[in-house]
Amino acid sequence: MPRPCKHRRIKCNPGSNYFKPRGIPMHNLEEVVLERDELEAVKLADFDGLKHEEGAVKMNISRATFGRILEKGRYKIAESIIKGKAIKIN
Repeated sequence: MPRPCKHRRIKCNPGSNYFKPRGIPMHNLEEVVLERDELEAVKLADFDGLKHEEGAVKMNISRATFGRILEKGRYKIAESIIKGKAIKIN
């Protein structure tokens, strides 16, 4: 039987749900979907400067789960910058 899901605390509410490179029409862009929990993990670790343990406590998840979510979020952001893709926050 699978483990029960923990409800993640997400407080980050971005001012915009979509970011794209300037000067490129939307129909020419590929899209990367950044989930809200990935955005929250990146915010806590990189913007707020929290350690993984502290970020995990704030999100009500394990440190290992926080690390995995953070890694996915960072990869998606880097991919969109390097490859010129739009970021959609889900």
